[in-house]
Amino acid sequence: MPNNVLMPALSPTMTEGKLAKWVKKEGDTVEAGDVIAEIETDKATMEVEAVDEGTLAKIIVPEGTEGVKVNSVIAVLLEEGESLSDVDVSNDTAPAAAPAPKAEAVKSAPATATVASAPAQNSGDRVFASPLAKRIAKEKGVNLSNVKGSGPRGRIVKADLDKAPASAPSASPTRSAPSSGIDAKALADAYKMPYELIPNSGVRKVIASRLLESKVTVPHYYLTIHCEIDKLLNVRKEVNDGANGAYKLSVNDFIMKASAMAQARIPAANVAWTDDATIQYTRSDVCVAVATEGGLITPIVKDAANKNLKDMSNEIKDLAKRAREGKLQPHEFQGGTMSVSNLGMYGIDEFTAIINPPQCCILAVGAGTQRAVVKDGAVVPATVMTVTASFDHRAIDGAVGAEYLAEFKKLIEDNPMALLL
Repeated sequence: MPNNVLMPALSPTMTEGKLAKWVKKEGDTVEAGDVIAEIETDKATMEVEAVDEGTLAKIIVPEGTEGVKVNSVIAVLLEEGESLSDVDVSNDTAPAAAPAPKAEAVKSAPATATVASAPAQNSGDRVFASPLAKRIAKEKGVNLSNVKGSGPRGRIVKADLDKAPASAPSASPTRSAPSSGIDAKALADAYKMPYELIPNSGVRKVIASRLLESKVTVPHYYLTIHCEIDKLLNVRKEVNDGANGAYKLSVNDFIMKASAMAQARIPAANVAWTDDATIQYTRSDVCVAVATEGGLITPIVKDAANKNLKDMSNEIKDLAKRAREGKLQPHEFQGGTMSVSNLGMYGIDEFTAIINPPQCCILAVGAGTQRAVVKDGAVVPATVMTVTASFDHRAIDGAVGAEYLAEFKKLIEDNPMALLL
């Protein structure tokens, strides 16, 4: 029986992706488990493995095609004695014009090749749409009953609203998401400003979209503290000297551990917001921001509060290395209860960061610098590190945020030796 190979869903939120490469070509014999194609999504490049054997008789979607809908037919496998006349290779879920994100290369579990089915459409008076799509529709004045959904089972998603024309404003208009309102390319052309066009990668587009959505929809507030880290630096030096090169702890390792332990001690700061309920996490999974050539990625150190600092340091180094090589698995960068972004190594003294939803907290860590501080009425030098936390005010009130930062400061300053355990 002919087998239609479908565009796999590589994450719970994926609705489309880019068919980056065909590993097999038409006419090739395929065994179960063979890698036949590579698919790019917002944060990963996955290998699609065949689950049946046969001949790759027809490639429906050529490599390099962007916006390929999940569950659309991308190829046909035939068994011995079969022909293309035995199967319908029409594709009702053809690739959309919108490009899909490109990102780090990782391997996935085998994708199941089964017969494709067209997504169910909205029917009756009920409209199937994501919460974000409903909000955008309300802001644009779009009647969702007139929009055809491209998501799973015909669900209307944000991309469908981007292409939908706005109707007359409703009686209670809401503020739409801000944009620059200026076409930089058109302006440069008009004033003959020399430039080169650098195409935005899929990851860069996803970063831009998600950060804009976060900044617009999440009510950020910011709290800043200054931590003296001379005692921490002395502990770090003593431990590293005693390790004889077997391992090397960084200041960021201590920061990661302290951020997780502070969440464990202040559980009201270890939460996520939903419209129906606040999610109270029972462990602290801390994301560490890693800059890669393709863009920012945030690998997760799970249950960081209960990990030995040496083991956690080795884990962070491994995650960062594989992030830069594009070898992280999705579960290693999707999720987390909070994030830490440290720009101190770049000489940045102080900055604020944008929350990575659905998380409700991110720490922006600056460099430790020599500053004059007052102790017992005397001005003395000290190494001071400035940390600014961004909180989601829907889930974390100001007093809770302040309590969390006070606990973080206490862990960093008073007894950094305890962070080793």
